[in-house]
This record gives sequence, C-alpha cells and structure tokens, in this order.
Amino acid sequence: MAVQISPSILAADFARLADEAAAVPNADWLHVDVMDYHFVPNLTLGLPVVEALRKATDTPLDCHLMIADPDRWAPQYAEAGAGSVTIHAEAARAPIRTLREIRSLGARAGLALNPATAVEPYEDLLPELDMLLLMTVEPGFGGQRFLDGVLPKVRRARDLIARHGGRIWLQVDGGVDADTIERCAEAGADVFVAGSAVYGASDPEAAIDKLRAAADRAIS
Repeated sequence: MAVQISPSILAADFARLADEAAAVPNADWLHVDVMDYHFVPNLTLGLPVVEALRKATDTPLDCHLMIADPDRWAPQYAEAGAGSVTIHAEAARAPIRTLREIRSLGARAGLALNPATAVEPYEDLLPELDMLLLMTVEPGFGGQRFLDGVLPKVRRARDLIARHGGRIWLQVDGGVDADTIERCAEAGADVFVAGSAVYGASDPEAAIDKLRAAADRAIS
C-alpha cells in the first residue's frame, strides 16, 4: 500500500494557481475541489480552470466533484484531462453508468461518501471503482476540524476493499495534517488530501515530505 499525497488547491492562492502547482513538485496528485453551490454551500472551480491547470503542470489532476449533477458533468472533466474524477454517491443518479464512462475516457473513477453515509450499501459498486473517497469533514469548506468518528468507517472500507481484491485506492479528505494522517493510515487509507497543511505551510514541498513520512511510519 503506497502512500500518495494529493494537495488540495482549495487552500492555494487562486490568483497564482500555476505557481502553486509548481510549489509542490513532490505531490502525487493535485486535488481539485469542484463545488457548485447546490450540492454544497460553496462555489469554487470549474472546467476552464481544470483545462488551464492541465496545461500548467505535469502533476495529474484529482478532480473531486461536489456538484448536484455529476452524471452530466463528470465525463467532461475526464475529457479535460483529469487523471482521476470522483463523484458523490449522494448526488449521482446513475453511478455505474457514470463511473464506467469516466473510465472509458481514460481517467480513474472514484466514488465519494459524506461522513454520515455508510460504506456497506456501496459494496456492490466496488468493481466499478478505482478509488473510494471518505470525507473526514462535512464537504463544502476547507480548514475544518478532522472528524475522528469516520475512522471506523475507514477500517470497514479497507476490509471491504481487501475482500474484493485490494486494488482500489482508499482516499481521505478533510482535516488531514501531520497529526491526523497517522490515524488515517493506521485505519487503512493510502491516499491523503491535505489543503491548509500543505498550502498553509511556509514550505509546501517540505510539508508534503513530512506528511508522507508520518503516513509511512503508521503503515509500517
């Protein structure tokens, strides 16, 4: 289980996104939070920004769609060059069709669950996934406090993934920092979204190294 760090540009300077992407050359992914002010009470980035970022960086883009109609929009993010596109179970009306279309366009397909959404009802969808994202805060805003109550769900998710062959990445998003990343890694997560812990640091590149080392220690 290799540790992957996906800094969230939600915490970056939106006026300098190309520079902010260049500031984290050791990142495995750049996490792009797409919010539409319908599924969550915030409005952030959309397709034009993803297309511009794709031209500005070689780091693959990890697009997390917190939007009301992901079935309509998700394929367009794959077409725009996202390496991974994640939709929310709570918003998707045809998740299997949408996940398959994301994959057919060459991107990894992810399914996200809010903190109060149980993972067990989605076990049958695991063969359609490349990544399962468990929110460790309520979606919509960065800088929130990590919800420890999600950790048992991370453990259950890891057990379900192992039952299905263990090839699915397990991502956590929200309140991940040098302290909480160890608990997440111990519970079974292997992909970590970190916003302010990276872009709020004086040296974002060093912050990623610190996060990776902490997760590696917990796993080993």
